[in-house]
Amino acid sequence: MLNPEAKLNPKLFEHDIEQAPTRNGYGEGLVLAGEANKNVVALCADLTESTRAEAFAKKFPERFFEVGVAEQNMATIAAGLGVTGKIPFISSYATFSPGRNWEQIRTTIAYNDSNVKIAGHHAGISVGPDGATHQATEDIAMMRALPNMKIFVPCDSIEGKKATLAAAHIWGPVYLRFQREKTPVFTTEATPYVPGKAEVFWETKGAKVLIVGCGGLLYNSLLAARELEREKIGTIVLNSHTIKPLDEKKIVELAKKCGAVVTVEEHQIAGGLGGAVAEVLAQHTPVPMEFVGMHDTYGESGQPSELIKKYGMDVKDIKLAVKKVLRRRK
Repeated sequence: MLNPEAKLNPKLFEHDIEQAPTRNGYGEGLVLAGEANKNVVALCADLTESTRAEAFAKKFPERFFEVGVAEQNMATIAAGLGVTGKIPFISSYATFSPGRNWEQIRTTIAYNDSNVKIAGHHAGISVGPDGATHQATEDIAMMRALPNMKIFVPCDSIEGKKATLAAAHIWGPVYLRFQREKTPVFTTEATPYVPGKAEVFWETKGAKVLIVGCGGLLYNSLLAARELEREKIGTIVLNSHTIKPLDEKKIVELAKKCGAVVTVEEHQIAGGLGGAVAEVLAQHTPVPMEFVGMHDTYGESGQPSELIKKYGMDVKDIKLAVKKVLRRRK
């Protein structure tokens, strides 16, 4: 059943639930952060509307910098701003930032612990028709390997706003990962959100499998958990919105309690949430694991829902992973 302490949207399982892309939360959070602190500035690489930086640019034109199609320059300029008292947010498609400018992020931002917030948009294969060249499925791995970097992956637009605001209050580099496609808005303003602290959204008494998810696919995890409960298979669904630093204590505690783990993410299995969870459990409590995500392959053009199904990240795939890991647990 849903965890009442999570204070989720009461319409969570209804067909008419509101839907919005997580990137909308970035736009809203950026404006609020700018209102709260005059040192917040924003930079964009010719994608102001798509990344939802447009509202900030209109409200604070003197604090917005359009650098054009020059992601490497954008990162380096932001690094300078970040070590001189400003709180710069940079935004582009994730395949370009951190994709194209990874070396500049590494050397000028992360290495110097510059106070820069990197917003990677249009992440995952749900970008859809734009195809593999624009579907960032490796970005978490790229950023997770960098010292000093923190990584937030919000599950809906409300959490996207909270993550953006939180990033403005945290010193040092932060990577924020956003999606293009509309997804259900299933959290509320009252849903707890603390960077680095994972939240239980679903728990069945006597659960035998822990599902750890992030981003928009967390909604599919909840749908799967409800269907599994009807089949007398108990699970816990954990919202791991912070990939780095991972909530190791909570994950280890629940893995011990359940005895098996499934991770769910719209990202390559290698180096993403699944890899991070596996590293922690290998050290503290090795248990059977299954991974739902991109299995060492690129995406292709198609409708977002079709691609999610083709690459094995739909509700039925999460259920199959739970049943598979449960057999191994036994």
